[in-house]
Amino acid sequence: MKERAREVKASARGASRAVKAAEDEAVVLAPKLWYGMPAYALDGKVVCFFQSAEKFRARYATLGFSDRANLDEGTMWPASYALKELTAADEARIGELVGKAVG
Repeated sequence: MKERAREVKASARGASRAVKAAEDEAVVLAPKLWYGMPAYALDGKVVCFFQSAEKFRARYATLGFSDRANLDEGTMWPASYALKELTAADEARIGELVGKAVG
């Protein structure tokens, strides 16, 4: 009986790892080019994208989110962000936004 209990526990641990791996895989974005610029897609649809300031002759780069992103808050929310430089705090904020967009 003790051996069977160990087998069941080991099986449950393996199943929970498999479930976690499947969840992680579902959240992973696939990199792709979108209009010649880097973008990330989920299920083949672009969720977020980057636009270079140099390529578009703008004074700042843009990080944007498509309508597939889950960023809805109330009746109005930002769909793109201007970037003049990238700090560690900005990187953390982008990570939060991307996580929310695919969550």
